[in-house]
Amino acid sequence: MAEIKYEITEHLGLIGEGSKGWTKELNLVSWNDRSPKYDLRDWAPEHAKMGKGITLTQEELKSLRELLNQLELD
Repeated sequence: MAEIKYEITEHLGLIGEGSKGWTKELNLVSWNDRSPKYDLRDWAPEHAKMGKGITLTQEELKSLRELLNQLELD
């Protein structure tokens, strides 16, 4: 399997933290030297490992924001 290169170009925010020190974060990440995309996933301390996540373009992130703004959350 080919190695995946990544670079967190900007840390945008922490969403939560698990009991083992992993954090769920929203970042701008460049994957394999491509243009950065918005990325939401779990990260081990020091970003040594990552969990499964989702990457979004700016347009997809705007669509998600609009959808979330329509939800009635307690």
